[in-house]
Amino acid sequence: MKPSLFETAATVRRALEEDIGHRDVTTHAVIPEGVLCRGTIIAKQAGVICGVEVAGLCFRALDASARYEPAFEDGQRVAAGQKLASVEGPARAILTAERTALNFLQLLSATATATRRHVDAIAGTGCRVLDTRKTIPGLRTAQKYAVRCGGGSNHRLGLYDMVLIKENHIAAAGSIAAAVASARREAPGIRVEVETENLGELDQALAAGADVIMLDDYSLEDMRTAVVRNRAHARPAELECSGGVSLERLRAIAATGVDCISIGGLTKHVRAIDLSMRFDAAPAL
Repeated sequence: MKPSLFETAATVRRALEEDIGHRDVTTHAVIPEGVLCRGTIIAKQAGVICGVEVAGLCFRALDASARYEPAFEDGQRVAAGQKLASVEGPARAILTAERTALNFLQLLSATATATRRHVDAIAGTGCRVLDTRKTIPGLRTAQKYAVRCGGGSNHRLGLYDMVLIKENHIAAAGSIAAAVASARREAPGIRVEVETENLGELDQALAAGADVIMLDDYSLEDMRTAVVRNRAHARPAELECSGGVSLERLRAIAATGVDCISIGGLTKHVRAIDLSMRFDAAPAL
């Protein structure tokens, strides 16, 4: 789901307030009111762009007359040196919003780019790349949107839309069977996933009727065994691999036959792509 305009505008407002405080002292001290300018946002490295609209909102939030024209749409690949967008209007507003706009673009494009790299690594296998809840607080919806722009899929959005029974839930409930039965009773109609750490727990989750079974830190050999057992079961579950996932191992994991691979690093280990804004010497017409 794409972030709503209201949600995005509220996020932009908080980000601008965080940066500006009571006022941008540098811009107000250096740039007279009424001066116009034109700027161009440039990609300094290749990647998958994401956050085009939110960047425009940053400029317009400070001055509605700012004219922002993106050259790409979210999800498109860009090469180093390509122009991503142009903006022109009141210099004070554009200079004040510049860093916040670039921060959103760099962050979301980083997630989209990392996701695309992982999706490309398992192309043709039929396996899907999933994100997790390991997101930057306050930016979950935006980062999960960026994952989709990179070709990935979203796992649960939060604690409210899917049951995910982990080892501590199992310990507290007494067994996998008891935990699944309770979940079916107390949260009818919601998909139930069970995290397992070995093949014995896989068998218990299958017997309990889990919709999704997570294979946490399984070896490749055990993943292949899990796939065989799952396919032979009367009610197969969706198999999700998690833990110990690296880009180098990704294709080998997908080749075991698991349905999806969840990767917390897509949203947790963010390495922003390099962008910059260059200003024309001449004022906008």
